[in-house]
Amino acid sequence: MGTVTGTTAEAEQGLPVVVFGAYGHTGRFVVAELRRRGFTPVLCGRGAGKLAAMARETGLEARAASVDDPAALDRALAGAAAVVNCAGPFAVTAAPVIEAALRAGVPYLDVAAEIEANADTFARFADRAREAGVVVVPAMAFFGGLGDLLATAALDGGTAAEEVRVGYALSGWHPTAGTRAAGAVSRERRDGRRVRFARGRLEYRDDAPPVREWAFPAPWGTRQVIGEFTMADVVTLPSHLSVPEVSTAMTVEAARDVVAVDTPAPGAVDAQGRSAQTFLVDVVVRADGTERRAVARGRDIYAVTAPLVVEAVARVLSGRTRVAGLASAGAMFDAPDFLRALGPDLTWERLS
Repeated sequence: MGTVTGTTAEAEQGLPVVVFGAYGHTGRFVVAELRRRGFTPVLCGRGAGKLAAMARETGLEARAASVDDPAALDRALAGAAAVVNCAGPFAVTAAPVIEAALRAGVPYLDVAAEIEANADTFARFADRAREAGVVVVPAMAFFGGLGDLLATAALDGGTAAEEVRVGYALSGWHPTAGTRAAGAVSRERRDGRRVRFARGRLEYRDDAPPVREWAFPAPWGTRQVIGEFTMADVVTLPSHLSVPEVSTAMTVEAARDVVAVDTPAPGAVDAQGRSAQTFLVDVVVRADGTERRAVARGRDIYAVTAPLVVEAVARVLSGRTRVAGLASAGAMFDAPDFLRALGPDLTWERLS
């Protein structure tokens, strides 16, 4: 997990950060990471009973709020330094919580993996966040944020590419209830069609996605992948890079796991609550006739989201950002420096 030293660490000590959806699977990891980094998490969400139970368990303050109650959201964000939204489906929660953050004048970050919800955030709030001088970072998570950081690092200062391909190798994928709910909302919004990013825009299709082979770095090797298993990277990357083709692929076994109705939720195997799942993210960028590659390795896609989003919180609150207003991870932060700060939870390297 990232560390901060000197005056930056001192400035972070005790800063209150509201976590909306604190009692969810990912929310709990985020709360724990905020505490480890010296912040003071404020528990927030729609379920008053679940919040009260978590408050008793952790000794932290709880503030119940529903997305359809702006006054309650305003009370929840009162005095906060930032808000992290961990509550899906983000098609329902993102806009109301961003609105509350704009009213409060505090940074907003979320861990949304929903393609449509992230596209909505960029479309609705880019101008308003810039005008208000409020930092908004959507998809600051395993899907969306990590691939964006890796592609940006691979480009090494470049801002254009002919193509970006993101390959996800997961040892398995036991989805949380939130993942299933978000997936159901996305499928409903696109009428059951699949989506891809090609020729500079999102396309909706009725045909089956292609099955291909992907030569992952060792020890994964060549695996079958669903070639257009589209994730939030198709929103985050084109938001700041000039790139007409972005595709994301998923190992076939993990793709089958996440859609199977009988796949159980992730189970903890260590004291931190992490599962045994391992992953490799392989990003291939084609630019100026050459291929550049960056790879990240780690464990538990839900748990690793916590150091990703909390490192982002720390950088936003200490002024280590590159743009004002709304931006994805790759545009907002120094990508190589950000990725280095995540060790040992996540290790990365450029391969070419």
